[in-house]
Amino acid sequence: MHAQDPSVVPAAEAPLLAAIDLGSNSFHIIVSRLFAGELTTLDVLSDKVQLAAGLDEEDNLTEAAIERGIDCLSRFAQRVQALPRQSIRVVGTNALRQAQNRDQFIERAEALLGTRVEVIAGREEARLIYLGVAHTQADDTGRRLVIDIGGGSTEFIIGERFEPRVCESLHMGCVSYTDQFFADGQITASAMHKARTAAMQELLSIRRDYRRLGWNSSVGASGTVKAARQACLSLGFSTEFITRDALKKLCDYLIQQGHSDKLDIEGIKPERRAVLPAGVAILSAIFESLDVEAMSFSDGALREGVLYDMAGRLRHEDVRERTINALAKRYHVDRKQASRVEATALIALAQVKDAWQLKSSDYQEMLSWAARSHEIGLAVAHSQFHKHSAYLLQHSDLPGFTQQEQQLLAFLVRGHRRKFAKEEYRQLAAGLREPYRYLCLLLRLSVIMHRSRSTARLPAFELNVDGSKIELSFPDGWLDHHPLTRADLEQEATYLRNIDFKLKLS
Repeated sequence: MHAQDPSVVPAAEAPLLAAIDLGSNSFHIIVSRLFAGELTTLDVLSDKVQLAAGLDEEDNLTEAAIERGIDCLSRFAQRVQALPRQSIRVVGTNALRQAQNRDQFIERAEALLGTRVEVIAGREEARLIYLGVAHTQADDTGRRLVIDIGGGSTEFIIGERFEPRVCESLHMGCVSYTDQFFADGQITASAMHKARTAAMQELLSIRRDYRRLGWNSSVGASGTVKAARQACLSLGFSTEFITRDALKKLCDYLIQQGHSDKLDIEGIKPERRAVLPAGVAILSAIFESLDVEAMSFSDGALREGVLYDMAGRLRHEDVRERTINALAKRYHVDRKQASRVEATALIALAQVKDAWQLKSSDYQEMLSWAARSHEIGLAVAHSQFHKHSAYLLQHSDLPGFTQQEQQLLAFLVRGHRRKFAKEEYRQLAAGLREPYRYLCLLLRLSVIMHRSRSTARLPAFELNVDGSKIELSFPDGWLDHHPLTRADLEQEATYLRNIDFKLKLS
């Protein structure tokens, strides 16, 4: 019996998973038990940190904002203290995407939580939101529009069942719009009009394509839509859904109240009142621009999507696999050559993982994906193709991958030939530089051994390492019969000396 197979273990012994969402307005944590492929929520905590409100004019997080975040995470850390680190995933969204000094916050957060903080791109956030909504909706028929208004960005997704078809993230949120249009707490018709107009302008970039694709139902997720729906229900403007008419009445009501301090609506928490007018203005613009008549609400959102994404990886349903395969297909990669390089790289990794401390499965996955995608740049040009490959990996929308993972993949591919990519190496997080330098060297050696693109199997080779000393051994006489490989490996020894590695052939 496999201890981690949720289909056979007793429910009480099934694995626990935790997702932490570092949102622009609120931080959330959800802890769930994975059993028989389903997630059962055990605990939910949230704190209105308002990280986006702590961005100064130069897009740096203030020390006060960082302290608010760390104080919240100290409580979250206690809740997940007993969980294995691989069962916890932490994602940051728009405020951390925007913050120039995000590394200062991330380093402290990672030290506190004992696990990686991943800053995800807007479209990846949208994909995960859709996953969370789709898994918590009873009706899975027809095409649905999903909207999530966050503190600093708003995500828009059209999908069917569990598959998103289009994802977009726009730079408008309830915290950023509060600072821009309702900073003094005054709620005037003029401020509401300006906020709605700004949101309508943002929506122009997606309006035509989204309306052309169409949907059968619309669903809102997260705090802003939840608060708007609660306000409509409490004030008697609607009975279940947020309708266009109810939203108009809510806008008029907010203006009549005149100030966020006067908003005393049943079911709306005091800390939500200050950002409610901005959120309602954005939602109103969405209804008008996308011609939405009514919207339901989903309890599932980003953090639930993160959990289901983790659960999929445990069942070996990793969307990143599909992404890399699709990338290889799009750029007409020689699949057989890529597979040969991948197999050799993994054989090499197996021989050195203990000496170089590369035991984590993350390293194996990243090396595999780099091997499969290292030639995508050939679709652009043969000259400097490794640079083209790296650019595509760094700047494409790659579902399932975090921004840091894309940076690491790009580094491996950028450094797989010619001079070692020193500048890109220095840009990596300090704790990842050494392991990814080792992985890059393994990819370099594997590519060299398959330069001839021959279908003949490589002989058994031995790779022994001791720190920066590398010894690569082949059967007697093999290198003599493969002079191109010998010449390439001797050239590689020269490249590696420039970064203080010594390669010995035998």
